[in-house]
Amino acid sequence: MYLLPTISTFFILLSAVLVAIGWRFIHIGQAKSHKKTMIAAALSALLFFIIYMSRTIFIGNTSFGGPAELEIYYTLFLVFHIILATTGAVFGIITLILAFKRNIRKHRKIGPVTAVIWFFTAITGIMVYLFLYVLFDVGETTNLFRAIWGF
Repeated sequence: MYLLPTISTFFILLSAVLVAIGWRFIHIGQAKSHKKTMIAAALSALLFFIIYMSRTIFIGNTSFGGPAELEIYYTLFLVFHIILATTGAVFGIITLILAFKRNIRKHRKIGPVTAVIWFFTAITGIMVYLFLYVLFDVGETTNLFRAIWGF
């Protein structure tokens, strides 16, 4: 039942691991390996996003099923994660564009910032998964169509 959230979370973890590996490659002067690894990281993040959005639209989002007194803390944490994820995605796209346009000077400046934001995004995303599917009872899932239009 939680197969899609598990798969999407795997891809976000994989993207962060690949970013770390790619970062290491550039530090040891292996630019070609860096490029390939960072493209793989971006594709992994894109797969996460496609699975997440498909699941959100067609199956729905799962609400927090833990204790009511913790819900406000979970919600604040989730908002923090969403802000990080949005910021990380924007930075990631800009960083990739700079690299593909061969604007390496700017790419070098923004790349490390993007990587750090992405690491925190991945960590908080995994924590959201743990809160929703592992640590507490699973809350109700409502799909987008039912939530908006009632069917």
